[in-house]
Amino acid sequence: MTSRISRLNPPELHETPGYHHITIAESGRTAYLAGQCPLDAAGKLVGAGDYDAQAVQVASNALAALKAIDASPEQVVRSVIYVVSPETLQLGAVWRTLHTTPLAKAFTTASTLLGVAQLGFTDQLIELDLTVAL
Repeated sequence: MTSRISRLNPPELHETPGYHHITIAESGRTAYLAGQCPLDAAGKLVGAGDYDAQAVQVASNALAALKAIDASPEQVVRSVIYVVSPETLQLGAVWRTLHTTPLAKAFTTASTLLGVAQLGFTDQLIELDLTVAL
């Protein structure tokens, strides 16, 4: 049985660029995906220095993880996007790139976008953490 998922933006809170302030999963199991990194199947970094290439790769990896648990982007109830940059414009550009991928519907849920100083792999610029209602 799939969880019933609802999303809402209370009128007392600011408008968002596509995500929802609140996501509610009524019942069912939950999957917590490890942070998806811009690594290919061989474990090699994709797109050193290229935010767009890394965003596309983390989205592709997240889709593969969702497929492995028979889930879809619509079942994501929380996303956290980590971007190595102090620049608001760069964070927004990564957000927009992710919205061009087949994973886009995952970002209509409760989402957080963070600029960070460093991630785990040399030259890694982006990591994506998802929580999924099954």
